Amino acid sequence: MSCERDISDQVEFAHLSKTGEIFTDSPIGLGSDFYFPYTGSKATAWSVDEGEGYESFASMRFDVPNANDPAGNYAGAIFRVDGSGRDLTEFDALTFWAKASQGVVIGEVGFGQDFGLNKYQVSENNVSLSTNWQKFVIPIPDASKLFDERGMFWYSAGTQNTGGNGYTFWIDELKFEKLGTIGQPRPAILNGNDVVQDAFSGIVLELTGLTQTFNLGSGLNKTVNVAPSYFDFTSSEPSLAFIDEFGNISVSSGSAVITATLGGVEAEGSMTINAVGAFDVAPTPTRDPSDVISIFSDSYTNVPVDFFNGYWEPWQTTLSSDFVVDGNNMINYTNFNFVGTQFANPTVDITDYPNLHVNIYIPEEPANLDFLITVRDFGPDQADGGGDDTFQQIFFDGDDFEAGTWSTLEAQITLPTRNNMGLIIYENINGSSLNELYVDNIYFYKN
Repeated sequence: MSCERDISDQVEFAHLSKTGEIFTDSPIGLGSDFYFPYTGSKATAWSVDEGEGYESFASMRFDVPNANDPAGNYAGAIFRVDGSGRDLTEFDALTFWAKASQGVVIGEVGFGQDFGLNKYQVSENNVSLSTNWQKFVIPIPDASKLFDERGMFWYSAGTQNTGGNGYTFWIDELKFEKLGTIGQPRPAILNGNDVVQDAFSGIVLELTGLTQTFNLGSGLNKTVNVAPSYFDFTSSEPSLAFIDEFGNISVSSGSAVITATLGGVEAEGSMTINAVGAFDVAPTPTRDPSDVISIFSDSYTNVPVDFFNGYWEPWQTTLSSDFVVDGNNMINYTNFNFVGTQFANPTVDITDYPNLHVNIYIPEEPANLDFLITVRDFGPDQADGGGDDTFQQIFFDGDDFEAGTWSTLEAQITLPTRNNMGLIIYENINGSSLNELYVDNIYFYKN
C-alpha cells in the first residue's frame, strides 16, 4: 500500500512574483524589512520624500552626508525583497528617473546584491546626475538567469567629487522594464584584453574586468559591470586550469586558455595561463599588531579598503586579481603601468605610524627599473582631489628588488600632516618592461 496520492488538478503551485515595480510613490512588494545599509554608511540616508517626485507625489530621497559626519561618511545600501525573490526573466533593464540638489556623480548603482552570494550582481559606475529629472537605464546582461532574484537595487554615493560636502539626490519610478530596444550585446572579460599570464601551481586566480555592453536604441552604448555567474567560462585544458562559475581559476600545471560567452555571445578577451611551478609566499610579518595599521595582510586586522585597483581610465592598463596560496591572500597585478589602493572610508590616521612597509615579488626583473610609490593624505575634507591633499613620493630602483623572490620595501612618511591618509599609488615610471608583480603585507608601522 502506497502512502502517496495523485495531485489534484485543482492544486496550484506557488509562483514567484513577476512584478517589475520597486518604487512608484512608495515601495512596491518589498515587505517590511528591505533596506540594509553598508558598514560605515549613514543608516538614515534614505527616506521617502512626499514633497518631491517625477510626475508623482513622492520619491526616494537620499541624503549623502558630509565626509566628516560621525554617523557615517557616505550613503550606501541594498534594497532586498523581504521574503521570496522575484522572477525577472521577462524584463531587459532596470530603469529609474533621478535628479540631485546639484550636479554630482554617484559612485555606483545597480541590482543583484543580496548580501548572500551576489551571483547576478550588476553595476554602473560614475552615474552623472543634474538638477533636472533624467531617465536612466541599466541593461540586464542575461534575464534568463534572474528567475529568483531578491536584490532589487543598490547604491553607493560619497563626497569624493564635492570636496567632502554632502548633497541630496532623488530616485523615482524605479522598476524593471521590457524596453525591447536593447540590443547588440558585446560581453568582455579582462576589459576585452587578451592577457598572457604566468601563474604558479596551486594558486587560485580571480578573473576580472567582466562587462557587458548594449546599444540602447538611442544610439548610445551602455557598459555595465557584471558578476561572473552571468558568463559561461571555458578552459582549453580543464585539468590544468579549471575555472568555476564565480570566475575562480585553479592552476595546476602546463598551459591553458580561458574564454567565455554570455547569453551565447562570445566575450571579447581571453587569458592564457602558463603554470611556472610552486610559489613561495611572502615573509610573515613579525611586528606587534599594536604597532601596525594594516591595509592588506593576513597577519593583521585590515582597515576598510575601497579598492586595490580603481582602474583609472583611459590611462591605466593595469589589471588585478586576487589569489590564495596555502591560505595566504595576495594581489597580482598584470599589464602594469600604475595602480592605486584607496582606503578613504574612513581615511586613516598614521600620525603615530610614520613608516610604510610593502612586500613585492617580481618574477623577472626588467632593465632600467624605476619604481615609484606615492602616498596621499586627503586633508581635512577627507576627499581625494578636494584641494587640501598632500602627498609624498618614494623612489626605488632595480637595486631594491631581486627577481624570483620577495623584496621588502620600507620608507619613512615625512608629511607634516598625515591624519587623513587615503591612497597608495604604485607606478612604473621609466618605461621599463615590468609587466607583472605580486603584492602582500601593505601596512604602516611605528618607529
